[in-house]
Amino acid sequence: MVSPDGIGELARSVESLLFVADRPVPLDRLAAVLDVPADRAREAVDHLESRLADGGLQVQEVAGGYQLCTRPEHADLVRRFLQYEHGESLSKGALETLAIIAYRQPATRGDIEQIRGSSSDWHIERLLERHLIRVVGRRETVGRPMLFGTTERFLRYFGLRGLSDLPPAGERGVQAMLDPVG
Repeated sequence: MVSPDGIGELARSVESLLFVADRPVPLDRLAAVLDVPADRAREAVDHLESRLADGGLQVQEVAGGYQLCTRPEHADLVRRFLQYEHGESLSKGALETLAIIAYRQPATRGDIEQIRGSSSDWHIERLLERHLIRVVGRRETVGRPMLFGTTERFLRYFGLRGLSDLPPAGERGVQAMLDPVG
């Protein structure tokens, strides 16, 4: 249990938890782990945000929780570093496939290929490997094709709180989402 008397101590505890978390941490989970009321945990998150204001990290609310992440102004530098460290970025075809799934989910391979006008097997496999999409069920038709949907990792990858934060489906809206990534 964290002593609730110092908001600075509580904020440092939140920072430690967010640092080790492999996914966004909901406020109620932070409060439970810290053994404090949710409003007190929110104060600690706010305090941490203000403390990090001059650094390279920030607290971001995404996918129903909070996470530590790098600042947007460092995106190009971080992207270059990660591409160097982890290999290739998503191809144009993979990004197109991902956008179709994000906006049409659940979507079958046939739905995707009809929209793209070309085979998407390879792109779907890469997106599954990266855990940006997952099988969410099967369509109740002949052959029972797999249905694909996005994952929490997709939300984190694009910095979205939820699917409602997707830009408008018009071509420029989708392109605006993809520009910082490609």
